[in-house]
Amino acid sequence: MLLATPVASPAQAATAPTVSAKGAFLMDKATGTKLMSKYADTKRPMASTTKIMTARVVLSQPGLDLDRKVTVQQAYRDYVTAKGASTADLRTGDRVTVRQLLYAMMLPSGCDAAYALADTFGTGDTRAARVKSFIGKMNKKAAYLGLTNTHFDSFDGISAAGENYTTPRDLAKLARSAMGYSTFRTVVKTQKTVRYATTSTGGTRTYTWYNTNKLLGSYTGAIGIKTGTGTAAGPCLVFAATRGDKTLIGVVLNATDRYNDAAKILDYGFGTSTASTMKLRSLPAGAQQD
Repeated sequence: MLLATPVASPAQAATAPTVSAKGAFLMDKATGTKLMSKYADTKRPMASTTKIMTARVVLSQPGLDLDRKVTVQQAYRDYVTAKGASTADLRTGDRVTVRQLLYAMMLPSGCDAAYALADTFGTGDTRAARVKSFIGKMNKKAAYLGLTNTHFDSFDGISAAGENYTTPRDLAKLARSAMGYSTFRTVVKTQKTVRYATTSTGGTRTYTWYNTNKLLGSYTGAIGIKTGTGTAAGPCLVFAATRGDKTLIGVVLNATDRYNDAAKILDYGFGTSTASTMKLRSLPAGAQQD
């Protein structure tokens, strides 16, 4: 009697790639199935990939109005100056929408925009109280999503106490949850956006923001998600791509070659070999790097 032998898919047949990242994870977005991992449950700092949770908390607010206007405070500008942080260069007194703040946070990795969102969606009588409350919501959401090895002490990844950490597996789970929101998907796949805000004197200001994620426009099918870089964290990337009817979500933490890592990991998941010929999109002079 002849027994049929199941044929391995290209992804299964290939050997998992060697990557520079100290931690990595790849999952199938549809099922959440693990496809590849490297120290998947080792806690590491996550830098600005924290902003995925900031966006996730905002998008899950009951009765969220994306067109709600928020007035930019001088405190947001002072914060990025003091921290030497990436910025969307939001101008004091400008009235911007929540939707614009999401673009400002996720494309140029604006810590000023992240601060504005935390201040707007936290509760309390003082800015410090509201920010603390918002970070509390981030941790509550992490618990709700089952991210057992994740903790936030920051709305943007700049951690004073070093208590802002996650694992590749947890971060991939978070990204999968965030990608359930159409607004999030639209924002994180955008390479460049031009937005208009009303100034304090009633004029119009034009903001142009470029996405720091160079995988977009470089790897065929890339649809997001977020960069992060920090002294302790190293270069990080949460990424996603769709080819055919398959969407994959991946994470690399502390990766000296994060974009090639991501391309190799995605190739492994798709059973393709395009990483070696990928040409990275370059950002215009003066654009934020993260």
